[in-house]
Amino acid sequence: MRIDLHAHSNASDGTDSPAELVANAVAAGLDVVALTDHDTVSGYGEAAAAVAGTGLVLVPGAELSCQAGGISMHLLAYLFDPAEPAFAAERELVRTDRFRRGRAIVERCRELGAPISWEQVERIAGDGSVGRPHIASALVEAGVVATVSDAFTADWLANGGRADVRKHETDPVAAVRLVRAAGGVPVFAHPGAVKRGRTVGDAVIADLAAAGLGGLEVDHVDHDDPTRARLRGLAAELGLFTTGSSDYHGARKTVRLGEHTTAPAAYEELLAQATGAAPITG
Repeated sequence: MRIDLHAHSNASDGTDSPAELVANAVAAGLDVVALTDHDTVSGYGEAAAAVAGTGLVLVPGAELSCQAGGISMHLLAYLFDPAEPAFAAERELVRTDRFRRGRAIVERCRELGAPISWEQVERIAGDGSVGRPHIASALVEAGVVATVSDAFTADWLANGGRADVRKHETDPVAAVRLVRAAGGVPVFAHPGAVKRGRTVGDAVIADLAAAGLGGLEVDHVDHDDPTRARLRGLAAELGLFTTGSSDYHGARKTVRLGEHTTAPAAYEELLAQATGAAPITG
């Protein structure tokens, strides 16, 4: 089985529609793909309709914005009940604050001389939840930077960069508990991705494990081999399963669907822990 447990659609900051994501997952030869848009489940309906008859298994999920000790981190949540009220309210709070933050970042970019507008960013985002990648695309359109990746530097949108504005981010221990209370399974996304900024220490990961963390995303484009080996050892110590994923964003990033995958045994462990929802089989 080829299993990719981290992919985004244009319901957040990917460029594929949910239906296109499903079609591209089939074309990539995947057996299982997870839809993990940022803080939203709005792509579920379209993706579920598109998977019918394909033979692909769709795992509903989301990626949550968290912060521990001033360090931003992401938590993947799988197979939770999307209607569970406490978790739904937290996702809504994060989405609402994304718009406030987005407007503030655009204003900072303009103050720094970038000829972009909020209307331009809204057009790029479409119906998706506005995020920094949409602002980065606007900077590319305006000729300020050459690529989306070039926008994520200290000069512009990187954490702590000249145009960065902090947003509401959930405490990760609270997030783990919210996911579990909704019947879902939490997995720490790209925990060793130093190119994204500072990463939390092993003690934080141990605290998350004690709160109910299910796994660590180990095989990821932002992890080198020594980082993967260290994270596998830590996962074994803490009794966590490990996953592999593309973190696919369509044309916004160069990584391909299925570039990194999850072992079937880890996927089965994830399924065994989930009580909030079930995968959708095409």
